[in-house]
Amino acid sequence: MPIDESRSFLPVRIALLTVSDSRTPADDRSGDVLAERISAASHILAARHIERDERSAIVARLHGWIDDPQIDCIITTGGTGVTGRDVTPEALALVQDKEIPGFGELFRWLSFQSIGTSTIQSRATACVARGTYIFALPGSTGAVKDAWDGILVSQLDSRFRPCNFVELMPRLTER
Repeated sequence: MPIDESRSFLPVRIALLTVSDSRTPADDRSGDVLAERISAASHILAARHIERDERSAIVARLHGWIDDPQIDCIITTGGTGVTGRDVTPEALALVQDKEIPGFGELFRWLSFQSIGTSTIQSRATACVARGTYIFALPGSTGAVKDAWDGILVSQLDSRFRPCNFVELMPRLTER
């Protein structure tokens, strides 16, 4: 898909949330991969945090970032599986205004190319909450690479054609 070089690049201010009971800043490989890709794409890493797989804690962190005018977008990694502790999609459901169902569908299609039918275990999802995009990715490094390289790098680039998420940002809170 084409990048229209005649358009200005607008950096997106992105908060990165790793959801995990076991990861620490020293071993948050998926978070590190995303942080590197965010920087390489000339976006701004506005915040980064690790939160336990606790729905109320995730919701509280999301609300704080959604209400922060210095954050345009939130990317989470982890907690999207089917085990009892995986509650990231449920947390998003508590804050979202509008779901973006195509994100999860496209993610699983891309992921299928890498891991086959195991992609069915992913509940990757996305939404808009009070004018802020939120993308929930699985916690593996392969999954975050698939999501960033296959979807987010272009959709978060204001020059991407025929359309992108960035150009819609000013209109996300319209009523």
